[in-house]
Amino acid sequence: MCDSAKSVAVLASGTGTLLKAIIDNQESRYRVDLVVADQICPAVQRAKNAGIRTAVVPMEENRNAWNEKMVAAVASVDPDLVVSAGFMCLLGPAFVKEFAGRTINTHPSLLPAFPGAHAVRDALDHGVKVTGCTVHYVDAGLDSGEIIAQRAVEVEAGDTEFELHERIKKAEREQIVHLLHHAELVNGKVVFNV
Repeated sequence: MCDSAKSVAVLASGTGTLLKAIIDNQESRYRVDLVVADQICPAVQRAKNAGIRTAVVPMEENRNAWNEKMVAAVASVDPDLVVSAGFMCLLGPAFVKEFAGRTINTHPSLLPAFPGAHAVRDALDHGVKVTGCTVHYVDAGLDSGEIIAQRAVEVEAGDTEFELHERIKKAEREQIVHLLHHAELVNGKVVFNV
């Protein structure tokens, strides 16, 4: 990788399938320098297996203290971009302020429809014919930041939550890698030339 590659920190909470796509597609445009999780999870092991530095910052009762620890962990690599990829914790004001314009999130719905942790189930419950995935800037709200990109995924007759979510995850993986390959820093904010 060349020196102009963007430094990326990834936040994860689960199996790390989005993380795997991000790691597997590093080229001259970006490199993953750190993976931070809120718990020991397969994503942490994926990062370790790839020789990437990791940090685990368990959720605390004192959310402000937890956010300060998250800021310190991520700031340790001074990333150009922070990617929340299946990270199931709401980032607080300290984190959002520190990495404003540089933190993005992947979400399994076409926001603003179905924010929150149960987006796929909510889409099925509402009987929508099309859902999808969104990448957006992280702000102080719940999945409420400025939308960067979206991809539609059709809901098929008889879809289970698992089946639909797997198709959405495939679209999410393709979308995030594409965006990372087109990320540029402009006046301290990451923009995407797509």
